[in-house]
Amino acid sequence: MARAIVYTEIGSPDVLHLIEIPDPLATSGEVVVRIEAAGVNPIDAKLRSGNRASKPITEPRPVGFDGAGVIESVGDGVTGFAVGDRVAIRDTVGTYASSLTVPVRNIAALPDAVTAAEGAGIGIPAGTAYQALRSLGVSAGDTLLVHGGSGAVGQAAVQFAVAWGATVVATASPARHDQLRELGAIPVSYDAGLLERVREAAPGGITVALDCAGTDEAIQASLDLVADRDRIATIVRGADAAGFGIRGFQGGSPVPLTEEERAWRAEALPKTIELIANGDFTIELGPELPLAEAIRAHELVESGATAGKIILIP
Repeated sequence: MARAIVYTEIGSPDVLHLIEIPDPLATSGEVVVRIEAAGVNPIDAKLRSGNRASKPITEPRPVGFDGAGVIESVGDGVTGFAVGDRVAIRDTVGTYASSLTVPVRNIAALPDAVTAAEGAGIGIPAGTAYQALRSLGVSAGDTLLVHGGSGAVGQAAVQFAVAWGATVVATASPARHDQLRELGAIPVSYDAGLLERVREAAPGGITVALDCAGTDEAIQASLDLVADRDRIATIVRGADAAGFGIRGFQGGSPVPLTEEERAWRAEALPKTIELIANGDFTIELGPELPLAEAIRAHELVESGATAGKIILIP
């Protein structure tokens, strides 16, 4: 029997339970992956708590979308992968488990130079950042403002934008400024006086902004600093982005991603793996907890007090 974290009601982290489930089987176009690491993302907790709307629960609901591990079996029609291959997983519900059936389109090869924990930390953060920056048309010559630059999505956005030749100003608490400098950003504190600090850091002006914080101050600063509202986006305030005249990428947005944007999110996984393997991209890792401590993992991600990607180890 395999093991998995599930919940049967919306609520606090205490609704999470570790149960035994039948061993997964791979059908056509699928592989079974023995999970070595599962990435814990804020969206996991938002869905569990009801802060992000979801369908009514009619059976035990699995948790998690990102992970990494080793292929245990392959279904018919699968090419390019074999039993024993190390892979990273994206966009597949239920990665908080000891093994999982995954569509082959949702995996990417994981070289020995990239750890399972790093592979499990890529899917949502890097995919979101990569797609958002592509949608905003960030390129060389731009000056990008990233609100919440020290978070997982923010760090990924900083690194992609710097690699593409943009100048990046990123907001964070002072304790996180050195890390942002190492990633290539100009850090600024996000408290009172934000506009003046950003203008001082970027005297040539801000051309594009990505909100990964979700505060009213972040939205207003972006509106004050960026002339073209089509070049302002939020990944947190999607539900009311249209009211500000800006773009909302998920975050409760009623506007779905386009086919091209979904393709960009998928494209980010192998691209980021390659960058990490070459030493050109960093996943900040936080606490590693046993799968049975998923409750603690959700408490940590909701508190926001822990730096780095929280990883569950089956």
